[in-house]
Amino acid sequence: MSELEYVNLSVEHAEALEELELSVFSTIDPADLYDASELERLAQVFPEGNFVVLDDGRPIGMGLGILVEFDFDHAEHSLADVAGEDGVSNHDISHRWYYGTDISVYPEYRGRGIGRRLYELRKDCVRRLNKRGIVAGGVLPGYADHINDMSADEYIDKVVAGEMHDPTLSFQLNNGFVALGALPGYLEDPTVGNNSVLIVWHNPDYQP
Repeated sequence: MSELEYVNLSVEHAEALEELELSVFSTIDPADLYDASELERLAQVFPEGNFVVLDDGRPIGMGLGILVEFDFDHAEHSLADVAGEDGVSNHDISHRWYYGTDISVYPEYRGRGIGRRLYELRKDCVRRLNKRGIVAGGVLPGYADHINDMSADEYIDKVVAGEMHDPTLSFQLNNGFVALGALPGYLEDPTVGNNSVLIVWHNPDYQP
């Protein structure tokens, strides 16, 4: 196996990462995904909080996010609500929460600890910047097989209880995240009824 390199997001990665997203999230409306121009903007405003995995210089994975204020008392939202029209307009370095907007890896590279490493890089960034934690709307790929049998919240509860396995949510729970319930209308993905799951990780080292 080749040795992978983890670097901060750069403008030069933008086109290859757009292609990565479209490939990995083929059931999601492309309007809900980053395009190359948005990735270039993200690289310019917050490179230290965005990470790319390279195999011999080729981007094969990424973990992206912005800093936002987040109101858990009014938590229902869409990805566009948080990210803004261009994916980065709501970002400000003074905001207290790291919002994970994307994590994706080409299928042929899975099983090599890439996702776990990307989450650790995000957590390291949150600790370094003394932010309160990470929040995100996580995809629920496994729900597509159960959409006619149960609600998204029922599915999430079963995954949290260990009664069912979801390729993404189960992984996030194993990485210290807590599931707070379904996010209806989060993005356009008819295979899961446009649902995602609100997840949060609290920074244990946060200093008010």
